[in-house]
Amino acid sequence: MPEYRRNVARKCQKGKRSSRILKMRDQLTQSDIDKMQEEIEYRKLVKRPELLESVKETRAHGDLSENFEYHAAKREKNKNESRIRYLERMIKTAEIISDESGEDEVGMNNTITVYVEEDDEEEVYRIVTTVRSDSLSNRISIESPMGKALLGHKVGDRVEVKVNDNYSYYVVIRKIDKTTDDSGDRIRSY
Repeated sequence: MPEYRRNVARKCQKGKRSSRILKMRDQLTQSDIDKMQEEIEYRKLVKRPELLESVKETRAHGDLSENFEYHAAKREKNKNESRIRYLERMIKTAEIISDESGEDEVGMNNTITVYVEEDDEEEVYRIVTTVRSDSLSNRISIESPMGKALLGHKVGDRVEVKVNDNYSYYVVIRKIDKTTDDSGDRIRSY
């Protein structure tokens, strides 16, 4: 065994570093888990049989070394299986969090209107879990700097959003809408 591998192995055994890395958990709501289970069921019961049939059909076309359709069908089948494994692993390692919050404070699934002092403009965001975040749709994660800063605050609060050690900015919470319907949110792919 090369010397550098022995050193890494020793470090992992001494500090149990490898087990700490594997214990990283995503914070998900019960709604996120339900959506993931629905997708798994759809992929197993509908997509998997379709893709297997497609692989069988294209395999029957002859020489596999030059059969592009076969390789494309195989790739799609493997992507489906990979997505199923990914979703199952996310559910297995998830930390389930509540999506409830106080009536007058920022919480999960709330739509927040904030005034960004630095830009002198108002912006609207929705606070969601990391698997549903989409900055292009103004859905920000509870783990993002803005999400972390806003959670638990109330209308009128001036909140510092700390991006890193060298840069931060202030926002003022103007409005909190209790959004309960998250059916339009998609679970992010990888």
